Amino acid sequence: SQDSPLKAVQMLWVNLIMDTFASLALATEPPTEALLLRKPYGRDKPLISRTMLKNILGHAAYQLVIIFTLLFV
Repeated sequence: SQDSPLKAVQMLWVNLIMDTFASLALATEPPTEALLLRKPYGRDKPLISRTMLKNILGHAAYQLVIIFTLLFV
């Protein structure tokens, strides 16, 4: 078997950096009044909406087409 290209400490640094950028991206957008007044979602509501699911599946199909095109053409 092959060794991992990154050691454990390097993987922790990559994780820290990636999480930091995501946190900054979420924290820099100020909340709107409509967002603050919105009621919370219920416990039985789905985590992924239909629109999100369509976007995820569409983007996955797009990436597969591009990858297979680059690999086999």
